[in-house]
Amino acid sequence: MGDYTDKVKDHYLNPRNVGEISDPDGYAEVGNITCGDALRLTFKLDKDKKISDIKFKTFGCGSAIASASILTELAKGKTLEEVKKISNKDIAAALGGLPREKMHCSVMGEEALEAAIRFYETGGEVAIPKEKEGIIICKCFGVTDLEIEKAVLENNLRTIQDVTNFTKAGGSCGGCHGEIQKIIDRVLQEKARKSPAVTTRMTTLQKIEKIRSVLDTEVRPLLARDGGDCELVDVDGNEVYVRFQGHCSGCALSGMTLISVVEKNLKEKVSDQLNVKLWEE
Repeated sequence: MGDYTDKVKDHYLNPRNVGEISDPDGYAEVGNITCGDALRLTFKLDKDKKISDIKFKTFGCGSAIASASILTELAKGKTLEEVKKISNKDIAAALGGLPREKMHCSVMGEEALEAAIRFYETGGEVAIPKEKEGIIICKCFGVTDLEIEKAVLENNLRTIQDVTNFTKAGGSCGGCHGEIQKIIDRVLQEKARKSPAVTTRMTTLQKIEKIRSVLDTEVRPLLARDGGDCELVDVDGNEVYVRFQGHCSGCALSGMTLISVVEKNLKEKVSDQLNVKLWEE
């Protein structure tokens, strides 16, 4: 497991919250054992509608086990509204990152969480995710056009290999590569039309000023709620380096905060080409 972080290894070797809750409030089964990965997720709510207990059972590789394990830790103690904001990128970030080819494991975790919440909100209906109602593009793994569109849009995917890494689509016979490429092109074109600011050319000075403005008005107030802060250290092309301060400095979830709060805001409000990294002294 040389390519995995210590956090991934820990959650693979010592997974948290393994098992199944009887009479759960939330329940989901996603994936398919015949395709290599499957996950069952159950949770229980307390009187304040917060997740008091959450457990998982999974069939899959070490990354699938680690992703499900860290997901339960991220969700426990939170309200459903808070849990709904947990994305596959948050799962991967909380593990200190996943190999690109294993990102589909974090996506499976996000899908399970969404399905379990739907189970609760519909009064026990085991609903099929709307993405599964699309047209099947990859027959080998049963991946639909809507699943591919969602992965491309939410993770800014740009190549067929990216799509395979996040959804498994195209990872077997390759017969669907042409259709996958069409979906990538269409989604990125639509995204560009809806985000004219992203494609507007900026000088380096303009980019730095805009980054600094978004950090001051959007990011820092969010971090301040939990006693944290961050400052801009450097900008090198599309690489943005920041330093966490206060409670965010050294926090175990700083990786998740970097992606889901800092990078997310900068990509949305400055440029989707930006990559945010922690400054190493």
